[in-house]
Amino acid sequence: MATLSAPGGPDYEAPVLQPTGLPTPVGRPAGTRSLRRLARAVRSNRKAMVGVVLLVLFCLVGLFPGVIAHDNPSAEVYARSLGPSARHLLGTTAFGQDMFAQVVYGARPVLLIAFGVGIGATIIAMLIGVAAAYLGGVWDGALNLITDVLLVIPAFPLLIVIASYLHGAGTGVLIAVVTLVSWSYTARQLRAQALSLRNRDFLEAARVRGERSLYIIVVEIIPTMTSLLVASFLTNALYAVLFSSSLQFIGLGDPNTVSWGTMLYWAENNEAFQTGQALWIIVPGLCIVALGAAFALLNYAFDEIGNPALRPVRSIRGARGKRHG
Repeated sequence: MATLSAPGGPDYEAPVLQPTGLPTPVGRPAGTRSLRRLARAVRSNRKAMVGVVLLVLFCLVGLFPGVIAHDNPSAEVYARSLGPSARHLLGTTAFGQDMFAQVVYGARPVLLIAFGVGIGATIIAMLIGVAAAYLGGVWDGALNLITDVLLVIPAFPLLIVIASYLHGAGTGVLIAVVTLVSWSYTARQLRAQALSLRNRDFLEAARVRGERSLYIIVVEIIPTMTSLLVASFLTNALYAVLFSSSLQFIGLGDPNTVSWGTMLYWAENNEAFQTGQALWIIVPGLCIVALGAAFALLNYAFDEIGNPALRPVRSIRGARGKRHG
């Protein structure tokens, strides 16, 4: 970037012209406005809206369980194996616990795992993937080696092995374990995206200004990848729900924690289907499916937002008609 003696003084820097021909400030990529564009795109996408409604509903249940269910989910004070009634909307378990209260209170640990793993795995993948692409050389080789090792190991069997050594692990341990196992695929995606940005003009301008590599990675590159980071978070959160619930179902979580996975564990141990307590399995299973669907719908929607080729043909034709009209 040449320094010009112009109206701005001896330190005046010429603006970088984008493909549209409009000048933008040096060192400020277009990605700084990505969040605002994403919000508008989500409002206009049906899949995204359905996913948002489901996710907000589950978040409200997880934040205010006591407002919805007034019973203690762990209290064994009721008659055992009761059917649904006005007092117990889903009946009681084989231990005399209110099943509806367990479903409501079980949403919080599942959401904590989903958001904890989603954020943690995305941050680790972002730092490793972007740093490997930008720094190159020995750094790229070393970080890629770590990523490739985790990629070739099947994630769920590895989780089973680790969880078996941490038998009875609580929510925090599950978040840490699933996070450390599930970031590698996202890191590979983010590295590929960062490689495509490595020689862009705004990065060259930052190098000429003498900015440090850490500044360029965090301030210049990462904000341009907002949509991909959001999609990565949603993918990691979806797999966190499935992995953690599966580990709890096979007894590798904390059986004393009230969550949908542990409900399935105790229901299977007490032969819920054979004893006429099908709701003990069906309801938490449907909750897991619905929460997973919320993350999946949002992920599909962001794929469509980021890639116009994936958008429905009907919406594209409609947009053309409105434009010509």
